[in-house]
Amino acid sequence: MQLSCLPVSFFDDIIQGRMSVGDWAKLGKSLGLDAIDISILFIPDRSLEQARQIRKVVEQAGMGITMMTSYPDFTHPNAQQREAELHAAIHSVQLAAEAGAKFLRVTAGQAHPATSLEDGCRWAIEGLNALIAETAHLGVQLVYENHAKPGVWQYTDFSQPPDIFLHILSHLDQRIHVNFDTGNATAFSPQPLVLLETVLPRLGSIHASDTAQIGALEHVLIGTGKVDYPAIFRCLQQAGWDGWICIEEASHQGEAGVRQAIQFIRNTWQQILLEKNL
Repeated sequence: MQLSCLPVSFFDDIIQGRMSVGDWAKLGKSLGLDAIDISILFIPDRSLEQARQIRKVVEQAGMGITMMTSYPDFTHPNAQQREAELHAAIHSVQLAAEAGAKFLRVTAGQAHPATSLEDGCRWAIEGLNALIAETAHLGVQLVYENHAKPGVWQYTDFSQPPDIFLHILSHLDQRIHVNFDTGNATAFSPQPLVLLETVLPRLGSIHASDTAQIGALEHVLIGTGKVDYPAIFRCLQQAGWDGWICIEEASHQGEAGVRQAIQFIRNTWQQILLEKNL
């Protein structure tokens, strides 16, 4: 297992320039991460040159980028906007490639009130399949997430309900894998382990997050909420999965929150590994 981290707790600092991506890479290195994650929001001008510069400063810190998160909205009721979202998503893959990211997190889109269930599913499937068809040659693995709601969206994710997520996934190009978010699954799926087992054959990465509630996502320090990490890690290890766990650190406890999340994930993974080998 390798470990990276998306520093949601530091988003405002990085986006507003109080903390650089280079600073984040150095901090991640000092805390024992294997790599870092970034958001597309860290590339405000969306230029390939800025993406290349991010790659340079991250590598200068002795790190790499595992995942870049993006927020395509393929379920928008306006056809012209959906077309614009596809072009923007294609550019996001290009940015991820220039930044050296292994994965790009993609989404179905928002649950717009004017979008019906049938149309939303169809548009999400069409958009994501068009995206992989246009970008597969760039070598960035697209990972579709059981997503909730980012701050940049007005509405929750169209595929937040597990049945909709699985329906869309079943119609996606096999080259699109899954980014399984533990906090979202625990908050919104009645059986998060069943959801994990269902997507295991296409699992690309894990977003390790935590929630204080069932039925609503309330980010807390990882390991202190409702997510059953021992059960999740047991499921992964029994399946022989040993990939990237990308911590989504959103407790807003600064460096201490990141450090504790890293320690918790590594310690829990190792405990289950020892249990497995007994």
